[in-house]
Amino acid sequence: MPRGTIVSDTVIVVNTAVAVLAVVVLIVRFRLNPVISLVIGAVYLGLTAGLGVTGTVDAVTGGFGDILADVGLLIAFGVLTGAMLHHAGAIERLVSALLTACGPRGMPYATAVTVSTALQSIFVDVLLVISAPLARRIAPRIGDKGLPRMATALAIGLECGIVFMVPGVGAVALAGVLGVPLGQMLILGLVVVVPTVLIATGIMSVLLRRGWWDPARDEQEPVAAGVPAGAEAHSPDSAAPDAAPDAGSAGGRPAGAGSPDGGGTVPAAVGTAVSGTARRELPLALLFGPLLVGLLLIAAGAVLDAAGITHPVIAFLGEPVIALLLALIGTTAVVGVAHGRGMVESAVSDGFRESGQILILTGVGGSLATTISDAGLGEILGRFFSASTAAPLLMVWLIAAVLHVAIGSVTISAITAAGVLAPVAPVIGLAPVLIALAAGAGALFAIHVTSNTFWLLQSLLGQSVRGTLKTCSVGVSIASVVAILVILPLSLVV
Repeated sequence: MPRGTIVSDTVIVVNTAVAVLAVVVLIVRFRLNPVISLVIGAVYLGLTAGLGVTGTVDAVTGGFGDILADVGLLIAFGVLTGAMLHHAGAIERLVSALLTACGPRGMPYATAVTVSTALQSIFVDVLLVISAPLARRIAPRIGDKGLPRMATALAIGLECGIVFMVPGVGAVALAGVLGVPLGQMLILGLVVVVPTVLIATGIMSVLLRRGWWDPARDEQEPVAAGVPAGAEAHSPDSAAPDAAPDAGSAGGRPAGAGSPDGGGTVPAAVGTAVSGTARRELPLALLFGPLLVGLLLIAAGAVLDAAGITHPVIAFLGEPVIALLLALIGTTAVVGVAHGRGMVESAVSDGFRESGQILILTGVGGSLATTISDAGLGEILGRFFSASTAAPLLMVWLIAAVLHVAIGSVTISAITAAGVLAPVAPVIGLAPVLIALAAGAGALFAIHVTSNTFWLLQSLLGQSVRGTLKTCSVGVSIASVVAILVILPLSLVV
């Protein structure tokens, strides 16, 4: 290979690393907004990789527009549907039904699976604020170490669902960055997330039961800190006698702007609930029915496409935008009948506020990924990985893990890592969905004090920081490792 090519390749690789590192430094050291930081990183890489001014601007703006064209409506429809279910009180009723159906022993596992799959249309902070008081109430009823087991199940289910399960914001964003059909992401994400949360929850249950949890040092009085106005008020279990009113901080963490996966504090508008009694008590299956039908339509379209079967009606209804639109329309109709037009309008207003930051962050993640692709990194890395599929999957997992430790945002680290390795997929014949799943798995590693999920779990479930490091940080890190071990064998068949 001519020396000039080697130098050119080296420059591209080095500048890609510098761009990613610069994004981390700007966010962590200078506390610059992640959106601005990602754009700066993309512009730097484009200019230093030889794209020129016009090429750089085209990559940044084109990448932003392309990914939002693919997933913008999907994210909006998913968030709006989740807002409807939240305002209708569907989550509290679902948890009560799970306790009745699964019994105390199976409740941590049922919680982890349900939160990571069926409830991923709910904005993560809202879902946690709603479910934490319910988990706290259930904990004494499930036996030994009930509190840490429920806290672990919630943490694992919440974070895994974000990156693996459609319509979780991370899963949808990763599918958009890598051009993965949403139906394929839904099916394979489900294949990965269910065993991951079950195995990780089981491992943590064994550890917690064998003396790893010290109630005297790992538990404290639960507080209502960090809860958005009206969020816990919407929960029937929120009026706990031991709740201390302290709206200023979450476990000592100051309020501020947050990221959609819990990388900051809760957005002020999230979780605002409409008080009042439902006009009628509709069956739980009817409340969740439209969303589940939408997801089944997406999955059916993907299965028929994979089988080479063409059916015009299913093909149309199975298009993700159409399926989630139908889910939103159905949920709106059901909630409107049960609770009235006022609740629907309030839910829509909250949903639009929640989706704004998600859409912008997803778009700039696409800008960086497109710039990396246009710089030619795929061909360079493809020569190193050649026929190997395990190596790039392990690399994307490691990159996402390192980025998450530094930045603290699951979504940002997953999208950035996927963008670095996305160009490799077509070069070596690796399915892009595997890169998406590996990036999501790596981004789960070491959830810690930079994550809002950490502080909400700490304050709302009555854990000390030491206890939360065990249930949240260690629990989700175990899930991260389990997930990549589940994903690697999939590369042999996908």
